[in-house]
Amino acid sequence: MRTPLAVLSLFLLAACRKEAALDPVPAIELVSAGPQQVTAFDEPVVLRFTYADGDGDLGTEDPDAYTLWVKDSRLGSADGYHIPPLAPLDAQVAIRGELEVELTSLFLLGNSGQEVMTYSFFVTDRAGNRSNTLTTAAITVVADTAQVP
Repeated sequence: MRTPLAVLSLFLLAACRKEAALDPVPAIELVSAGPQQVTAFDEPVVLRFTYADGDGDLGTEDPDAYTLWVKDSRLGSADGYHIPPLAPLDAQVAIRGELEVELTSLFLLGNSGQEVMTYSFFVTDRAGNRSNTLTTAAITVVADTAQVP
């Protein structure tokens, strides 16, 4: 597991509002992922997704504990990202909101001038419940032609 170099921005859209009984297992929905084409080593991909959790235990205080897992379809394992608590730790309250995550810049794995990939991702809560898994549309990674000799 590597330490992510991404910036995690939170957009809490009614984070601690009482809701009709939501499932304590978190659920996520993709809002956007892009851009659809990026230059290798230059441009990050930004994931935006909504979340809902019936008991509000998404995120953790420990910055070394990962609760968002993102897998590049070209690689064998997922990278972990930290999400801070999205509700007070002692509250059992239904939460809904939106997260935006800037992922580290992509790179080319082979010798071609471009590769197509997707991201698959899910979140886990403090109780160990795992959300549904989402997959982005295809993203094309292209070589930076200014740096190719």
